[in-house]
Amino acid sequence: MIEKQIDSHYLNETMTLKIYQPETFSPLYKYQIGIMQDGDDYYQLGRTATWSDRLHDNGDMANTILVGIHYRDKYDRKNKYHPDGSQHHSYRKFLVHEAVPFLDDLFPTYHMGQTRALIGDSLAGTLALMTALTYPNTFGKVIMQSPYVDQTVKQAAQMAKDIHSITIYHTIGTAETAVDTTDGDKSDFLTPNRELHRLLQEKNTDYTYHELQDGRHTWKYWQNDLKRAFTRIFSPI
Repeated sequence: MIEKQIDSHYLNETMTLKIYQPETFSPLYKYQIGIMQDGDDYYQLGRTATWSDRLHDNGDMANTILVGIHYRDKYDRKNKYHPDGSQHHSYRKFLVHEAVPFLDDLFPTYHMGQTRALIGDSLAGTLALMTALTYPNTFGKVIMQSPYVDQTVKQAAQMAKDIHSITIYHTIGTAETAVDTTDGDKSDFLTPNRELHRLLQEKNTDYTYHELQDGRHTWKYWQNDLKRAFTRIFSPI
């Protein structure tokens, strides 16, 4: 694990990237990139470094470097990840115009959208999809676990011109009918995710969707799902 920092012009703050290379990393090979919002959660609760080691060892995952980016607090997270957040568009520009060029300079990558993935749970999954829909040539892959879905998200998916070029992995738990939100309310995630599923299924042929039986809005279910997600999205080229 190594840490790098970017002084972001778009966000006017210093952003920390926590980067995990495969154990067999060598500059002689090229690598895919997986950028995880809620980065600390993915490393600590999702155990993504362990999944990376196992799947690389088994040959189930192509050479992939994971990058975790975390938030300061729940308010900062909402500002950056929520479609209506005050820094949502600036954060997407940070990913596309600052984080990606930085990583392409730092590592032997393919410099192709189809070898870059955005990964996220809940609001972070929403951010992943919204960014890829806007910048499909930069991010050609999405893993979204139990994303927050509202009318803005559904409309963005409906209107996206190049959505067919994005590989999407999408899960939702069947018990996610009363999810606690940042505002202290409860929200039904299952119904709008099923609506998004129908929309994406109509518009995208490279789309994988799973409903996790009795799955709730917690890391217990997202962690267990990551093996399938990583195998699907980062399969050997």
